[in-house]
Amino acid sequence: MHPSDLRVALFSGNYNYVRDGANQALNLLVGHLLARGVQVRVYSPTVETPAFAPTGDLVSIPSWPLPGERGEFRFATRLPRSVRDDIAAFAPNLVHVSSPEFVGHAAIRFARAHGLPVLASLHTRFETYPRYYHLGFLEPLVVHLSKRFYNRVDTVMVPGQSMCDLLREWGVTTPIGIWSRGVDHAAFNPQRRSLEWRRDLGIADDEFAVGFLGRLVLEKGLDIFAGVVAALEARGVKHRVLVVGDGPARDWFAERVPGAAFAGFQRGEDLARAVASMDVLFNPSVTETFGNVTLEAMACGVPVVAARATGAVDLIEDGVNGFLVPPREIAGYTDAIARLAQEPELAASAGASGHAKALGYEWDRINQAVLEAYLGLVRG
Repeated sequence: MHPSDLRVALFSGNYNYVRDGANQALNLLVGHLLARGVQVRVYSPTVETPAFAPTGDLVSIPSWPLPGERGEFRFATRLPRSVRDDIAAFAPNLVHVSSPEFVGHAAIRFARAHGLPVLASLHTRFETYPRYYHLGFLEPLVVHLSKRFYNRVDTVMVPGQSMCDLLREWGVTTPIGIWSRGVDHAAFNPQRRSLEWRRDLGIADDEFAVGFLGRLVLEKGLDIFAGVVAALEARGVKHRVLVVGDGPARDWFAERVPGAAFAGFQRGEDLARAVASMDVLFNPSVTETFGNVTLEAMACGVPVVAARATGAVDLIEDGVNGFLVPPREIAGYTDAIARLAQEPELAASAGASGHAKALGYEWDRINQAVLEAYLGLVRG
């Protein structure tokens, strides 16, 4: 079988209307597939003004804003007749689902009714979200529903071994493959570092820039980040917080890190410059399945201090290219960041080690793993 024989229907809960690591990976995958002759049609909720233009053909699924504090996200409850007719006309020979939600289940039902193989990719640890919104009692239910979802498909692709291990702990018995993540090395590299850019933000050359990178949402561990900043200040460690990103929790976070420099949302070479201009990336999130921001920092030669959780444990060698700390241990994070701030040689060594490791992560090779999984399923 040749890649041009594949007709893939890809279902996403958010393909391009809000920018995040998951849909960036999906768009890069679709670009890789199209370049190799695969026919792809994407089905997802849409908005009038999306965050970026989609890669490939995108069919809109009717949807509604998510109730509560996260109204920027949308959810769909079914595949209406018009969408099902479009899928039938496209005549896929494989279905790819990227989120364990209503539409994902509907896509699986469609595939089963038509005898099609189904591949699921896992991008986000949704079971961790309730704890950040005072709904922690829902976590076991979300785990149960996720286990049920991933046991209904033929193959699951996860970003790394830590997520494979977690799914097995949940009781997922479906075959699991690895779809890692890559980085654009032409953009993300140590040469992007700019002291001038830092100075424009008010960061002095002798201030150790403790960086946050990502959407400003509570589930990124903003409470822990703020607690560590307060601990660094109490210890007298000379530093400055550098926040790269934006989101609904910006004001909440700004109140808790009042001395921070907020660079706002960045993209492309501007984003690479911002990351390379950090002295350490601090990533206390436990919701990551991979941690694209961790890899981007490593590619820029920036050491990383992160939660000992899925994603980070696949990338960081503790004490070599950064430090891993138990997820909510503020003292441990503070110790690691203070040590990097006070030992420049250690910080330089960790950054160089991370850069060397990041060189092995290239998008074309990584996305080829998904294409090979597609071919194996359709052949089977």
